[in-house]
Amino acid sequence: VLFLQIVHILNMTSAKIVSFLLHPEESLHSLQIRIEFETGISTGNQELLLETGICLDPRKPASQCVIDGVRGWDSYMVYLFDKSKTVYDGPFASRSLSDCVNYIVQDSKIQLPIPQLRKVWAEAVHYVIGLKEDYSRLFQGQRAAMLSLLRYNANLIKMKNNMVSASQQLKAKLEFFHQSIRLDLERYSDQMAYGISSEKMLKAWKEMEEKASQCAQAEDIGHLDEQIMALHTEIVELQKSPYARRQGEVMETLEQRAIDLYKQLKTRPPDHAYSDSTDMVKIIVQTVQSQDRVLKELFGHLSKLLGCKQKIIDLLPKIEVALNNIKEADNSVMQMQGKRQREIWHLLKIACTQSSSRSLVSSSLEGTASTPAATWLPQSSSGNIPHPLSSVGTPEDGENFVHVIEENLNYLELFSSILQEARQEQNSSMMVS
Repeated sequence: VLFLQIVHILNMTSAKIVSFLLHPEESLHSLQIRIEFETGISTGNQELLLETGICLDPRKPASQCVIDGVRGWDSYMVYLFDKSKTVYDGPFASRSLSDCVNYIVQDSKIQLPIPQLRKVWAEAVHYVIGLKEDYSRLFQGQRAAMLSLLRYNANLIKMKNNMVSASQQLKAKLEFFHQSIRLDLERYSDQMAYGISSEKMLKAWKEMEEKASQCAQAEDIGHLDEQIMALHTEIVELQKSPYARRQGEVMETLEQRAIDLYKQLKTRPPDHAYSDSTDMVKIIVQTVQSQDRVLKELFGHLSKLLGCKQKIIDLLPKIEVALNNIKEADNSVMQMQGKRQREIWHLLKIACTQSSSRSLVSSSLEGTASTPAATWLPQSSSGNIPHPLSSVGTPEDGENFVHVIEENLNYLELFSSILQEARQEQNSSMMVS
C-alpha cells in the first residue's frame, strides 16, 4: 500500500477532488481518458497544472503527477482546468454538514450533555477546518493559473522582442535599399547619354523600388504592439490586485476560535451538566459566509487570469505570422539588393570590355603610324633620330641654303607618303572593329 501511486486532481471548474490509482508505466493520455470519464472534460480541453504552473508533459508517463518528498502522495494536488472555458461560475456550494453538526445548526440553543456535545463540536471544528482547507486548495489552484499565465507572458515577451527586432532590421534595410536604388537610378540617368543603357534593366529597377515599398507593410506591427502592451498592463494590474494574495485570514481566525472553544469544552468535567452550541454555530455561520465571499473574489480573479491567458494564446499565432512576413520581406529585399549589385557589376564588365577594345584599336593605330617612320628615319652614330628640320642653317649660310631646301623637300615628300599609308591602315582597322 505504501508504494502505491495515487494522484489527486482538483477540478477547478467544480471545486471537487478526484483521485486515481496510477498503474505502472501508465501514460498521461490514459490518465486523461479516466479524468474525462469522471469530470466530463474532454482530453483535448484538459489542462493539468502542477503547483509551479508547469503544464504536464504528454510525452512523459502519468507518474509525473506524483512528486516524491516530504509531503508525500497523500497531499499533493494537480489542478485541472477546462481550456474551453474562460469564465468560472464560482463560488460553489460549501461542503455538506454532517447530521450532528446540521442538528445544532438548526437549533443552536438546544441543550446537550457534555460528552455528546464534545463529539458534535469535534465534528464542527473539523468542518470549519475543512472549509478553510478547501479555500486554500482553490487559492493554490489560482496561484498555479497565475504562474502559468506568467510563463505564457514570458514567451509572449520573447516573441514580441524578436518581432520588434526583426521589424527594426527590416526597416533599416528598406531605408538603405531605397537610398541606394535612388542613387543608382540618378547615376544611371546621368550616364545614359554617353554610356551604356538598358530599358529592360531600368524597368526591373523601378519594379524593385515598388516591390520594396510593398515590403514596408510587413514592418508595420503597431496594432500587435498595442495589443501586447495593453495585455501587459492588464497582467500587471492582476498581479497587483489584492485578490491575487491570500484572503483566508478571517477563516484562519475563525478556525482558531473553534479550536479554542472545543478545548474549553474538553476541560469541563463530564458530569450531568448540559450546554448549548450558540458560540460554535456562530463560528460555523461566519466561516461559511467568509468562504462564500473569498471564493467569489477568487473565481472572479481566476476568470480574469484565464481571460488574459486566452488573449495570449490568440496573439501568439498572429505574432508568428508577422514574423514570417517580416522574414519573407527581408529575404526579398536582400535578393533584390543582390540582383541589382550583380547587374551593376555586369554593366561595369561591359564598360571595361568596350574600353579595352578602344584601347587596343588606338594602340594598333599608333603602332602602324610609328613603325614606317622608325624604319625610314636614319640613325646617327649616337643612336638618336635627328629632327627632319635639324639641318636647316641660318640665313647667313647662303651658299648651302639651296641645297638644304632641296633635301628638306625630299623629306616632306617621303613623310607625306608615309602619312597617307597610315591613314589607309587606320581606316581599314576601324572597319574591321
